[in-house]
Amino acid sequence: MNRIRMIVALALIYMIFAILLNSVGTVILQSIASFGIDKPAASALERYKDLTIAFTSFLVASFLPMFGYRRSMMLALAIVGGACVMMPLYPGFLTTRLLFACVGFSFALVKVAVYSSIGLLTADKTAHSRLTNIIEGLFMVGVLAGNWIFSAFVDPANPGDPAWFNVYWLLAGACVAVIALLATSRMDESAAHAHGHNNSFGDAIMEMLRLFVRPLVYVFLASAFLYVLIEQSFGTWLPTFNNEVLKLPNAMSIQFASILAGMTALGRLGAGWVLKRVPWYGLLNVCVIGMGVLVVVVLPLARGVVARPDVGWFNAPLAAYLIPLLGLLMAPIYPVINSVALSSLPKPMHAAMTGLIVVFSALGGTLGSYITARVFASVGGIHAFYFSLLPMSLLLITLFLFKRETDRVDADAPPTIGLAAKQPRPERP
Repeated sequence: MNRIRMIVALALIYMIFAILLNSVGTVILQSIASFGIDKPAASALERYKDLTIAFTSFLVASFLPMFGYRRSMMLALAIVGGACVMMPLYPGFLTTRLLFACVGFSFALVKVAVYSSIGLLTADKTAHSRLTNIIEGLFMVGVLAGNWIFSAFVDPANPGDPAWFNVYWLLAGACVAVIALLATSRMDESAAHAHGHNNSFGDAIMEMLRLFVRPLVYVFLASAFLYVLIEQSFGTWLPTFNNEVLKLPNAMSIQFASILAGMTALGRLGAGWVLKRVPWYGLLNVCVIGMGVLVVVVLPLARGVVARPDVGWFNAPLAAYLIPLLGLLMAPIYPVINSVALSSLPKPMHAAMTGLIVVFSALGGTLGSYITARVFASVGGIHAFYFSLLPMSLLLITLFLFKRETDRVDADAPPTIGLAAKQPRPERP
């Protein structure tokens, strides 16, 4: 088994999908400029990505070991690479929607295959945790790099210039390179087959549905849904907000949006240290309230901004620097509630719970992007971001109910996994 080659391949796969998954905000901005579509129509890209992830996740979790993890990753990269090639050859909004549907389908394959492969490539829990953290950290590197890679292909003087489609040749080449790496690597998957996945598709669905008899589960899913709704509202529409409200050029709008990803990465790294000293419920309440205060304080600064031809990194509107600080506050919420929920359930239920997390995260992301698009198009970007105060308020309520249910579970059977030992992971569908 070529362990090092496989680890490198897993890391590169996650970086490629980080770039593609988190390019949706950039592509929405560029689709509006290139194809002349309106914001609600452009927001469909989020649905093509997230709903495909949710649907495919139901299908692949139980049956992927039979096909093989390494082959599944190669298939996913081939599908995405082919879709990337189609973008510059046949540029259009239909091709763009097809691209994100392919990305969603392929990421569902990759997510199961990569996480299952980590278990096959590590010998103990410490090594598993270390490799997982490395790969998740590189996902964030991909998110940060993606904004800059895309902005490098955007002409500031002519944002609608089709030259920006050439970025997909680069991404297709990366897919081919990693397929070659996987094709020349070997991984012993016998352990996955030894344990077997004998449940039928119907059994897997019923196992998920049986979780809903637990109040802890549906309160948690409501919290996860609301969080992702908030996160995707800002993450997807920040490039367009920077461009239309803060009057930044397209390329700079994309680059400034990368600050949000950087703050999210910093927040998740810092949360692991903070959680050793602060109870999770107190930390998350401070984060949600802090997000609301930041929105109320910063958005008035975005009013009345006038476009300036000499705008640059050192003289951009103050709101362009402050809004991405939301990432610092949002960062701990999703991984912490995932950790608390999973460690409050018996281990045999973790797989079914993970499936529900993926589905509800995808639905929250899709709805958040769609609602923001409708409000953005109707009354402007400032009011669209003000709307996030409503799900933030609801999130405070669901977090309270979630804490009450976890306390009830702890009183009966305290979890064996400590939250402080778990490292937060980046949010994905």
